[in-house]
Amino acid sequence: MAAFEQKITVRWADLDPNGHVRHSAYYDYGAQARVALLEARGLGIGWMTKQMIGPVLFREEARFLRELRMSDVISINVMLGGRSEDNRKWRIVHEIRRGEELCAVVEVEGAWMDLRARKITVPPEELAHAFDDAPKTEDFQLITSGRR
Repeated sequence: MAAFEQKITVRWADLDPNGHVRHSAYYDYGAQARVALLEARGLGIGWMTKQMIGPVLFREEARFLRELRMSDVISINVMLGGRSEDNRKWRIVHEIRRGEELCAVVEVEGAWMDLRARKITVPPEELAHAFDDAPKTEDFQLITSGRR
């Protein structure tokens, strides 16, 4: 299955004093694309609020490969890099491209949190199913208990 793609135009607010995209904007692009993927499956913020479940991040890491500048139109591809058998924990990879050129890779590891209990939880069936159907990276693997 092809990666989910979110297109974004680089804004003035995304720039640092050097005129290129500030490092934290890449993380914002990844978060926007993840939410768009869930929204496209009917599992966005409103659905999560009703279910009292939300994502929590353990790790967020970026590799910067090419400079981005204001008004660049970029595509953020979202793929599932791994998940636990019970779907509680996950790893998501975002490829940020300008045309065909790979400009950055953002990888996050996280889990689903029960917002009442404030503990990591197995997600509702709809969310687990959406992750089962999500596009996967070539190196997709199950996350074992020894790894977050």
